[in-house]
Amino acid sequence: MNLGKTLFAQLMEFVPWTSFARIVERYGGDSGVRVLNCTEHFRAMAFAQLTYRESLRDIEICLLSNRNKLYGMGFRTPVKRSTLADANEGRDPYYGGMDGFERVLDMVEDAAEGLLENA
Repeated sequence: MNLGKTLFAQLMEFVPWTSFARIVERYGGDSGVRVLNCTEHFRAMAFAQLTYRESLRDIEICLLSNRNKLYGMGFRTPVKRSTLADANEGRDPYYGGMDGFERVLDMVEDAAEGLLENA
């Protein structure tokens, strides 16, 4: 039985969460958010990309099938389809202009490079 971290949790360690939190704070990304904060939204969308999920329902089913591993993957609550839909509709990746979007994209690219270097 594997007692270590999931591959997804290991990948998320390469994301500079301090910088991510600073950007969220600067642009007020979590203001007015009750359920799915920016960090968990990012994790859900990263999971969707990495596992080739095609719909919000597909993301929800896949994450719920691993319900006992969600906390270890960085999710504090189960992710629901309606919550993802609301988060996707309410958050604009270009909020604050291209500068904020490009910063987050640069962080993701740096994390990917770090992963490849350590592979």
